Amino acid sequence: MRDFHKPGRSAIYASDGAAATSHPLATVAALDCLKAGGNAIDAAITASAVLAVVEPAMTGIGGDCFVLLSKGGSDDIIAYNGNGAAPLKAEPGYFQERGITEITPDSVHAVTVPGAIEAWCRLAADHGTFGIDRLLRPAIHYAEAGFPVAPRVAHDWAQEEENLRRDPAAAGSYLVDGHAPRLGDKIRLPLLAKTLREIATKGAAGFYQGWVAEDMASSMAAQGGLHALEDFARHKGDYVKPIATDYEDVKLWECPPPGQGLTALLMLNILKAYGTQHAGSDPLGADRLHLQLEAAKLAYRERNAHIADPAFAKVSVDGLLSEFHAKALAGMIKADKALDLGAVGQFPKHPDTIYLTVVDRDRNAVSFINSVYYGFGSGRMAPKSGVLMQNRGACFVVDPQHPNCIGPGKRSMHTIIPAMVTKGGKAVMPYGVMGGDYQPVGQVHALTNMLDYGMDPQAALDCPRAFYDEGTYLVEAGIPAATVQSLSARGHKVQLSEDPLGGGQAIWIDWQRGVLIAGSDPRKDGCALGY
Repeated sequence: MRDFHKPGRSAIYASDGAAATSHPLATVAALDCLKAGGNAIDAAITASAVLAVVEPAMTGIGGDCFVLLSKGGSDDIIAYNGNGAAPLKAEPGYFQERGITEITPDSVHAVTVPGAIEAWCRLAADHGTFGIDRLLRPAIHYAEAGFPVAPRVAHDWAQEEENLRRDPAAAGSYLVDGHAPRLGDKIRLPLLAKTLREIATKGAAGFYQGWVAEDMASSMAAQGGLHALEDFARHKGDYVKPIATDYEDVKLWECPPPGQGLTALLMLNILKAYGTQHAGSDPLGADRLHLQLEAAKLAYRERNAHIADPAFAKVSVDGLLSEFHAKALAGMIKADKALDLGAVGQFPKHPDTIYLTVVDRDRNAVSFINSVYYGFGSGRMAPKSGVLMQNRGACFVVDPQHPNCIGPGKRSMHTIIPAMVTKGGKAVMPYGVMGGDYQPVGQVHALTNMLDYGMDPQAALDCPRAFYDEGTYLVEAGIPAATVQSLSARGHKVQLSEDPLGGGQAIWIDWQRGVLIAGSDPRKDGCALGY
């Protein structure tokens, strides 16, 4: 039960349908879709399209999309990988010959083919009630008529001014007199609206073929990219077999590699093998946060070494998720001392993603994530179509011996991960915690907040967070001083995080009472609503 003496907000309780997104306009659009007869996948695509307009630093039609779907609340989870690939000319030797040792986020070589639009169209056709033309109407409206800039959106936009200034086309659409729009300013995106109308009329072909594809390919090639029309025309997402692990009396489901969902599952396995009773009864205590960090360091080391495109490299999912492997890793953890793993890997902290979830009256449950990776992606915009291109290729490495080395038509290790929880043969919670590399830690933190500390979805998302960022343990305001002192005494370099860590949404399905319980992260502008 919520303590009303403390600031915060209540979880949303509803019966017929619920949606939780990072922006109120998207949440309302999702509910409008449900009330008009659409199902959860219709509503999720509608909301994602709206977010591609009103939250452009975080997502867009130039990005990727991953989805988990439970039809009718079944635990037979459907997973879709809407991950675009590197150009066919992206041979490792090309980069080696030019002395390129890293694909940086601002490089044109970080631009991979967008996968989101194909995913939206495919999922709508296979599982939706409405056509893509109807699902895009609210997004088209906001792009044409304009939308007021929300508070968190304004904050994120202002941080990317310099990034946008580097590209004249992007600056022309997304800056006002050379600056980010202010809070409450009304912004119109007519070029994006034109492209959305093309997709509404022609489906995925309106994006991956014709003038839109030509605009994307030619503009990236003109900037030194290896992109060609064929790279866009050949793109196709995949239905994939989801992966899962048990924790207490539930099962957590994730999309398989090249997504990093395996990292969250491995973290849970390590915690389980170590014994979560050692985490103590305080969700903000040093014992709990120390154990969570140590499990994360070990799981991320495995992520950085192994996760890659399974079409090009063998990823031993069963071995990595085995009980034997979890016990071996858990055995490295010391209760009173931080592990020194050396170069444990990159944990860059950035919040540039949207996550949303929808459950309808038939208990179709959708866990849905869409992203352009860094703020406004690559910052490069195709000038005629208004498509801001993602920079997902920055996740590649330039080492032919590494499974995640960039290559022709290859998909990079991917940070965006939707999650689904099942129990007793039924889906009980689609949820996700956005924030780039933070996502596995965020998912584990939120889920264990509920399972181990009895929080509802809203309280679990409200709870202060911590994350390891290249040698520093960043903690949010709200972590007690005594906890910080104890963590420091164990050898952690602790620092107050300047920015909020991630953002999330969750909907718990209470099958016994026929109730949906939804929460939305206060670190974003969004909300959960139901009816």
